[in-house]
Amino acid sequence: MKKIFIKICSVAMVLTILSGCKKEYLETAPTGSVPSEGVFTTTDGALVALNGTYRYMWNSLGGSHGHFGQKAVDLTMDVMGNDMAIHGTSYGWFNAENRFTAHLNPAPGTRSAFTWEYYYRVINNANIIIKNIDAATGPAADKDNIKGQALALRAYNYFYLVNLFQHTYKGNETKPGVPVYTEPIITGNPRGTVAAVYTQIIADLKAAETLLAGKTKKQFAHINQATVKGIYARVALQMEDWSTAATKAAEARSAYPLMSNAQYVAGFSVKNTEWIWGLEIPNDQATIFASFFSHFDANTLSYAQLGMQKKITKELYDQIPAADVRKSTFRTPGTATSTFPDYSQNKFRLPTPGSWAADYILLRSSEMYLIEAEANARLGDAGKAKTALEALIKPRNAAYVAPATAPDLITEALLQRRIELWGEGFSLLDLKRLKLPLNRASGTGNHVAAIAVIFTLPSQDPTWLFRIPQSEIDASDAINPADQNP
Repeated sequence: MKKIFIKICSVAMVLTILSGCKKEYLETAPTGSVPSEGVFTTTDGALVALNGTYRYMWNSLGGSHGHFGQKAVDLTMDVMGNDMAIHGTSYGWFNAENRFTAHLNPAPGTRSAFTWEYYYRVINNANIIIKNIDAATGPAADKDNIKGQALALRAYNYFYLVNLFQHTYKGNETKPGVPVYTEPIITGNPRGTVAAVYTQIIADLKAAETLLAGKTKKQFAHINQATVKGIYARVALQMEDWSTAATKAAEARSAYPLMSNAQYVAGFSVKNTEWIWGLEIPNDQATIFASFFSHFDANTLSYAQLGMQKKITKELYDQIPAADVRKSTFRTPGTATSTFPDYSQNKFRLPTPGSWAADYILLRSSEMYLIEAEANARLGDAGKAKTALEALIKPRNAAYVAPATAPDLITEALLQRRIELWGEGFSLLDLKRLKLPLNRASGTGNHVAAIAVIFTLPSQDPTWLFRIPQSEIDASDAINPADQNP
């Protein structure tokens, strides 16, 4: 893997004496930086390295306006699902993702290459931090905090890698997943099995949960124990470990009460009581057009305003009751303007016109309630499932009453996931874990045929799988052309 990981070093803030990476990648704020050669001498220096890694998670990569860290992956996963339509071709961003072609190209600079390199850069940074933090000078509690966050980051990134480059966990445990590294990367490893990748994810989350007990966040972007439990709940749901999913979800949300209806309709761009984890983007470091809000917010000059509005599908919109406040975050049919076509979204928008300062949501309490509801329903505990659903939805729709039986509660929880988490990056993950086909309403829906192109796709078809970058195959002695996804 010589080529790929030289690239990782030079671009992705690999923070060791041997890395040779530039000092600006160590910045945590406009005024904060330290020389890379001293970064792991103290826990304060190691914290700078950690903050630089968080910053990388929202930065624009390689000059592409479609590559802006985790939220670019989230947007990709939604446009590859059933429930998000793109209004027009315009500049073309995410059109190829929408029609299931972008991730099938393994060439440099493509969606598959960006996704692979982005996650492995974060993992490599986490490994460097984990390897060096114990020798740093500083309080033991700070070392535990930094190491716990790095372990959680490693788990989080492996979770997305294994789910994008292979089918879901259940029934595919022995299939090739992705290479696993727990040390800074020097030479390439072969693809580990899906089960092996998940084993590492769970081990990292358990260790992180222990290390972060009693620790408080120094920045909103930092991971605390509640964040770890939330990630664990998400992983357990994917593994169909219903009991763990329900338990971890309840624990994760316990200190994060639901946002008010006023906060719900305010734009999903400013952290509030419900946000367990997210990323803060200062205006002077914002990536402007190469950003999540550029692709969503048509209220400001952006790709969304220039013809690439993101819309909820008619099929899903029609299932939201009129009294549900969540319906108001989408343009009512028959009220379209040139900027805001029917069904266009207003859920995600910048808080201040003319400023790109905003927060990116990564994990919130509503998701945890939905995990609780589904997991408990699958365990046959209709009472707990009903309680979780009504606790989440009644504040948005006072007339809401959840079904009474476990099978109906499963169906309802899955519908509410589609409504509540629309635009937050779950559509593709849920289709894959539920082994559902792609089924975009044709003729009666509002997907644009010339953009979407693909309206149906069988469950677990090879087309679902991202392709391993060709540069990885060319450079690695452990991965060869035969290891490519079919």
